[in-house]
Amino acid sequence: MSIWVFILKRIIQSLPIIVIVSIISFFLIRLSPVDPLAELKLNPAISKETLEHETQRLGLDKPVYVQYVLWAKNFIKGDMGTSVTGEAVSSKIKERVLNTLLLSFSVLFWTWAIGIPIGVIAALRYRSIYDRLLTIFSSIGMAIPSFFFAILLLIFAQKTGWFPIGGLTSANFYNMSIFEKTIDVLHHLFLPTLVLTTISLAGLSRQMRANLLDVLDSDYVKFARAKGLSNSKVIIKHALRNAINPLVTMLGFEFAGLLSGAALTEYVFQYPGLGRLILEAVLKSDINLVMASLMIGSFMLILGNIMADILLKLTDPRVRVG
Repeated sequence: MSIWVFILKRIIQSLPIIVIVSIISFFLIRLSPVDPLAELKLNPAISKETLEHETQRLGLDKPVYVQYVLWAKNFIKGDMGTSVTGEAVSSKIKERVLNTLLLSFSVLFWTWAIGIPIGVIAALRYRSIYDRLLTIFSSIGMAIPSFFFAILLLIFAQKTGWFPIGGLTSANFYNMSIFEKTIDVLHHLFLPTLVLTTISLAGLSRQMRANLLDVLDSDYVKFARAKGLSNSKVIIKHALRNAINPLVTMLGFEFAGLLSGAALTEYVFQYPGLGRLILEAVLKSDINLVMASLMIGSFMLILGNIMADILLKLTDPRVRVG
């Protein structure tokens, strides 16, 4: 089976999941007690005619199942509708989706680039001082809430002035050269990436350590050592490739989980991403905006799983044979 046929097959298999997610999400949001027009109704300057017009525009005067059918038809056509503020949802999503992908890929890269070597070294130095220190720091990293850590770093940035405290770019961004723009974006990305990487790093390094310890105790590794292979060759060629496979499977869930996990971090740092947009939309019960964001999250989950499957096909010969 070629890689393109494999990808197409996985996409087709994921379509029912998207439909089920959209149905559950839509009905949960619409059946919530939060009124999308609550702010307008509290404003005495808004007339009843305006409220009726907004109710018809948002389709709130129709049954819930009719609203879903209309939303699904428009979404398939590429029309995500309008938000409660009257703005096109597609334009608001376009403003944020690239920022979220940039942050997500940045966090994934640094998490894996740092977490895998740390876990490997901890497993190879089992019960050493390094291993015990890793256990302590990883426990702290998994225990500390992301929003609390983000607030601490925000206070640190405000006190020192070493890092920007909001946004993705500086005020004079468009007057900079390409190199200066790159440095400016990386400078703004540093603190949100640090928060999310620290939280994800702890679990990944611990998982890598545990997997490698199990593999190093297996019979085929002992047999490879008995054949006289060098320690580095046994670890890299035999042990590490098998220990990393379960982590590759988790990659898809981590990629999609960053969308929800980054919401509070983005809110603290005022980062213009989808996580912050979803949080604000849920608070306002902006159904079109929430549904569009949730669909983006579903697509990120599917994309992450496809990426994980492709990597498994490249690293695990049993998957290629299957």
